[in-house]
Amino acid sequence: MVNTALVNTLLPAHAASTQSLDTLDIQEQPRVAATQTALLDLKNDFTNVTAFENAKNKQLYTALPPVSLVPPVSLLIFGAAVFLVSVPVFIEAPLVRALPWLSLGLTGFWMWLSFSLMSHHKTYIWGDLLYGFSWSWLAGSIYWGWLRWEPVWHLPVEAIGLPFAIWCLRRNWGKVGNWFYLGSLFGTVVTDIYFYLTNLIPYWRQIMHVEPEAVPGILQAALVQVQTPIGQLWAVILGVVLLTVGLLPLAKQQNHWSAFSGAVLSTILVDMLFLAAAIFA
Repeated sequence: MVNTALVNTLLPAHAASTQSLDTLDIQEQPRVAATQTALLDLKNDFTNVTAFENAKNKQLYTALPPVSLVPPVSLLIFGAAVFLVSVPVFIEAPLVRALPWLSLGLTGFWMWLSFSLMSHHKTYIWGDLLYGFSWSWLAGSIYWGWLRWEPVWHLPVEAIGLPFAIWCLRRNWGKVGNWFYLGSLFGTVVTDIYFYLTNLIPYWRQIMHVEPEAVPGILQAALVQVQTPIGQLWAVILGVVLLTVGLLPLAKQQNHWSAFSGAVLSTILVDMLFLAAAIFA
């Protein structure tokens, strides 16, 4: 780039030479005129370079992508998946005990709402996610409403939507919702395996048969079982499994994998909340 200080220094000399050109000797005039021409070229070069730099900076500035305050859709889906697994547990559980038929009937509402959202392009993905949630809600309503006294029936009922999920995924339909359902089911399977491995099933049965006033005592007894070396070992092993299965798909940054990861990882959150309830019971 042309040195600005140099141009500013030479320009006054150029002006002075212009004023005295007529008084110079005829032999000196060609040399002075050449000097003036060189100075003018220098000034033009400086102006052109400055304009070029300004244009280049403006182009680079306008080429920068705009900063968006809206999170990516995959992140929103992940957060919604965590919400749909963790929060409804504390809504559906008391509802299904008091009004099991109402809880079961809400499945139809969730299905209707999911298909309504999927009928519009802008809300399709949220209807898709709600479709998978509907299967989880249906399974929870059936089991906790009528079969909660027998833990053996828990996994078969929770897997009620598995054939439909596989059928839909083979046809590449409803990927977000079906992968959310599979993630939720996987988390349920891991949690139930832990109950079987640490011999917590008897406490499960007791809680389902006693009055609410007796539940804290049973939870304290179950907590002792969890705090044994074998209970802690299996908690670490299965926790690592949940973290691995939940975190690895996030690297793919695809909507259906975000739904799956959110459902799997939220299982850890729900289990920790139940553990806290047992500790403070």
